[in-house]
Amino acid sequence: MIEMISWFRNNLLTLNCDKTHFLRFSSTHKNEMQQQIFTSNSLIININSTRFLGLKIDGTLSWREHVAELTPKLNKACYVIRTLMFLRSSEILRMVYFSYFHSIMSYGIVFWGNSHSSTNVFKIQKRIIRIMTKSNKRDTCRPLFKRLRILPLPSQYIFSLLFFVITNKKLFLLNSQIHSTHTHHSDNFHLPQTGLTLVQKFVAYSGCKIYNHLPLHIKNISNNVHLFKPILKKLLLQYVFYSVDEYYQQNFNDCV
Repeated sequence: MIEMISWFRNNLLTLNCDKTHFLRFSSTHKNEMQQQIFTSNSLIININSTRFLGLKIDGTLSWREHVAELTPKLNKACYVIRTLMFLRSSEILRMVYFSYFHSIMSYGIVFWGNSHSSTNVFKIQKRIIRIMTKSNKRDTCRPLFKRLRILPLPSQYIFSLLFFVITNKKLFLLNSQIHSTHTHHSDNFHLPQTGLTLVQKFVAYSGCKIYNHLPLHIKNISNNVHLFKPILKKLLLQYVFYSVDEYYQQNFNDCV
């Protein structure tokens, strides 16, 4: 913080301490340390969560508060769809779904889409799918997702994350850039070394791991974004993954 304040001063800028706060990140709520920062006779307070570019970020990156804010918005979208059920056209309902529900659900999903709290959003998504297809509460949604050509939340997370990875390849290292020996996995992305589950859910780690598990024929077209997106979506609609673990368990060796 001291370095940041010095940078402001050196660049003839003024830090408004009354509108400034700081967020301390940790892997657990236990043993939290209350910290205070004093500068120019002002106090910069510590907060538990903050909003950044439409995302509610908390100190443990659990995304509980962000999902809690999404819930009423998504429930409202369910209500809108229910009121439009007099429309018999499934294509019109899909348009409404993508306008009112998908646009909210998919925003920032690469960050929170694999968190424990995301299951609450997935439940709401399955509810709206049943509403759109006039299905019973106990009906499985897997065939319904296929029929409507809509990705379930975990599959949408995989899709969005992979699209981020291939459009930002320069941010990631290949195994061939780390090891000189050519192997079958030389063209895969190098996974950062970490044993923390929280870190393994970050974009830099999970994005590489999910990409590495793709079928070879899809990896081979990853440099062509316009070709990659529809083929990837077709693959995800074929299997309708309900979790990232399901994706990893799928053997794509025979996939063509």
